Amino acid sequence: MLIQRFLLVAVLVMGVCVAGFGGDKPVYVDGIDAAFPPFSYIDKNGNPTGFDVEALQWIANEMGFEVKIVPVDWDAIIPTLKAGNIDLIASGMTITPERQKQVDFTDPYWRINLAVVVREVKGDDGALVPQYNIFSAVAPGKTVGAQRGTTAQDWLTENLIDAGVEIKLKVYDNFLLALEDLLIGRIDAAVMDEPTARSAIAGRDAAVVGTIETGEIYGYAVRKGDTKLLSLLNEGLRRLKASPEWDKLVQKWLIGG
Repeated sequence: MLIQRFLLVAVLVMGVCVAGFGGDKPVYVDGIDAAFPPFSYIDKNGNPTGFDVEALQWIANEMGFEVKIVPVDWDAIIPTLKAGNIDLIASGMTITPERQKQVDFTDPYWRINLAVVVREVKGDDGALVPQYNIFSAVAPGKTVGAQRGTTAQDWLTENLIDAGVEIKLKVYDNFLLALEDLLIGRIDAAVMDEPTARSAIAGRDAAVVGTIETGEIYGYAVRKGDTKLLSLLNEGLRRLKASPEWDKLVQKWLIGG
């Protein structure tokens, strides 16, 4: 947490310096969830990477601006944008009516559903099998994890808890913490965006046992009324999707990765 705040200050100062003393290119600060593979995360060398990171860098090169990337706690990311400490959010953000009241979104660029993830345990033959199916994973009495401030938390609250299903909802600062608790048996299941779930469980004793067909769409977010940046990003997305690079990024991060 303290590291993220330090990075925020450092990147913002660096961004101001670049904007004030650099070339003619404007500099925009992108706030990301630093633990949200395959869309945005910090790699083992301390560098931001992922589908959204690379896509935005391509757009920046194409449209003639520079990008500075800073990790921000997810549940604080919209307030950070509204306060002017970052300029946009390109980090797997679902477009929702509630968020649309606070920020402006670009045209959608990806569609996802939610996934239910459970731990794998040894079956009678010794092979690893999912501990629960999609129904028993979120049945009454189960403890289910989700990242704070996400549509997964909203879905569990609105469709299960508010409907009287007696699950215990445990929320986390990022979904990787939920996954770690799942793997050691502190929670029974975790709900998260499907691409992120499949990326994160690779090589771990966990499985996606089903999806919740939410049909969510991702978009980049900017401050309300920032029509200049919004137009720039929309045109950049349009050009990216029309270029061969789009299919390369999708194959690298979302299908083949």
